[in-house]
Amino acid sequence: MSTLIDTARTLVIGRVDPELGEPDWPLKRVVGDDLWVRADIVGEGNGLIDAALLLRAESEVGWVEAPMRLIDNDRWAGRIRLERNARHRYTIEAWPDLAGTWHAGLTARLIAGADVALDVAEGMALLAAAAERDPDGPDGGLLRRGVEAAAALADPLARATLLADEALRDAARRHPDRSNATRYRHELALMVDRPLARFGAWYELFPRSQGRDPAKPRATTLREAEWRLPDIAAMGFDVVYLPPIHPIGTTGRKGPDNAEAARPGDPGSPWAIGSSEGGHEAVAPELGGLPGFEHFRDAVESHGMQLALDLALQASPDHPWVRQHPEWFRRTPDGSIRTAENPPKRYQDIYPFDFHVADPSVRAALWAAWLEIVQLWVRRGVRAFRVDNPHTKPIAFWTWLIGEVQREDPEVVFLSEAFTRPRLMQALAAAGFSQSYTYFTWRESAAELGDYAVELATPPISDVLRPSMWPNTPDIFPHHLDPGRPWFEARAVLAATLSPAWGIYSGYELCEVGRLDDREEYARSEKYEIRARDWEAPGNIKPLIGALNRLRHDHPALQRSDTLRLQPVTGSQTLFYRRALPDGEPDPLNGEPPGWRDALFVAVNCHPSQPEQAILHPDLPAIGIGWDEPFRFIDLRTGEQRTERGADLAVTLDADQPFRIFLIEPVGG
Repeated sequence: MSTLIDTARTLVIGRVDPELGEPDWPLKRVVGDDLWVRADIVGEGNGLIDAALLLRAESEVGWVEAPMRLIDNDRWAGRIRLERNARHRYTIEAWPDLAGTWHAGLTARLIAGADVALDVAEGMALLAAAAERDPDGPDGGLLRRGVEAAAALADPLARATLLADEALRDAARRHPDRSNATRYRHELALMVDRPLARFGAWYELFPRSQGRDPAKPRATTLREAEWRLPDIAAMGFDVVYLPPIHPIGTTGRKGPDNAEAARPGDPGSPWAIGSSEGGHEAVAPELGGLPGFEHFRDAVESHGMQLALDLALQASPDHPWVRQHPEWFRRTPDGSIRTAENPPKRYQDIYPFDFHVADPSVRAALWAAWLEIVQLWVRRGVRAFRVDNPHTKPIAFWTWLIGEVQREDPEVVFLSEAFTRPRLMQALAAAGFSQSYTYFTWRESAAELGDYAVELATPPISDVLRPSMWPNTPDIFPHHLDPGRPWFEARAVLAATLSPAWGIYSGYELCEVGRLDDREEYARSEKYEIRARDWEAPGNIKPLIGALNRLRHDHPALQRSDTLRLQPVTGSQTLFYRRALPDGEPDPLNGEPPGWRDALFVAVNCHPSQPEQAILHPDLPAIGIGWDEPFRFIDLRTGEQRTERGADLAVTLDADQPFRIFLIEPVGG
């Protein structure tokens, strides 16, 4: 009670938005974004309040401030431009607006003709105190001159009229007495990423399967795999992502299609990491070792792309850590190390680590070892990691590890491969993952896809989880791709235009089909054997993928999640949506801008095996075109341009052309 009695801080700050569940979970933004923060700020009586949004990089002490303003019923909003790729903290500070309160009272009394002698005396003291807080500045000089001029006047009314000058009030408000200011109880975490954390196209490549002769597959080194890079770059990809490139164990090695027994010469799964030749710090000799990696990394960068590596926190039974640190692994009741499993599957070639080991010193050593592994690869020039199965490790571990890595090098991006429960996916994202795989792979109908895309693009989910949409992965060949090319085209268009980040596993551009039994798994999976392909095979969709990636770079609306708006459509299996840039400042209360510009529209038949006659109803007034006004329609696939009138566009979406992408512009615009 004594603390409350002693304090003069009587304002209350609450309902801060955005604020994640834990102060150390970082809100996510990208360099160049505006950070908007809203909060309830309440004080007693009718006195006025002022407030500021405070921001600082974690490596700095001083705060940068931006003014907040009252927007509605004790709800305040402020924004600040984010210009530095770094981890930050933000908070709110509020204080009584003594100058504004005094000025409002004085003005009211002058209008009413009331006695203002006490107001004049109070104001002269208040303005003089404000001047002392800016002794050498222009506001201080203005305030001193105002007080001196008022003091020289004998008539109280004349004094009051002079002091009521709004310029004096504003100068005093810029130098308030903040000795009794109220600071929000938390300094909230914020990660300001480089653009790749939100926007980019990823291509997953098994370097050992890049032989040039499909009839004679042979294992290739990283340097030999470089011949594929011009083709990948020509398709417009930003990131080349490699599965684990470390030595592969022999104990429990799997054969083709995850067979329990490997045959002589079977290469094993890259995720069975570690052998006598090294662990997570090493590069497999058959890939060319560390020199081969460094040459491949430089080649990727020379083609204008970035390299991402898989980070799989698991080990082969032959991993050096099994011998050096047996206490780091899970044990069975008989004391043996437990192999990994995902019932009914068992992975006899993999040992999971025990992140819940009871001994704190053992746990600390394990965490520190993984931090050193990540930092080692960062020092080797890797700035992006795809993390395998992060949902099987503690969220606290990821909060710590990602935070430590990004404080040292804020350019590092982490992609979460966690196909798990929605709340757990969101918690991992909130803990620090830059991007997350999504359920897009399994959303099929137009209604499902539309609802899910809007959910991902809307706060509070969009404040923490940045979606990355993948039509396929080495682990997942969804059933809806079985019919072939039209489905591959439709799903590529959806992934590339619904999400700022998307990716494909190599072979997708060839519309590759073939599954194991009735499971969503590829037959003859590259995870267990060497493959070779004809990358120019007839029927490939490389031109489409390249066009989509160029479109994404040419239209900034596709580089953000908040630009997505579903549009009405007559046609049950057609998804129709708009991607446009805000035209003007967003409303601080509800976040909506007054209008939109550079409007790109996408219509996709989500079941392209069945032709659909769809009527598209674009929201023309939202982009500044009246319902009956003419507009220019620009088909971005064919280049056709024509003038249309009215918001009823009839299209046929079938296996030959399952999508339309077009711009709508004002005539003459």
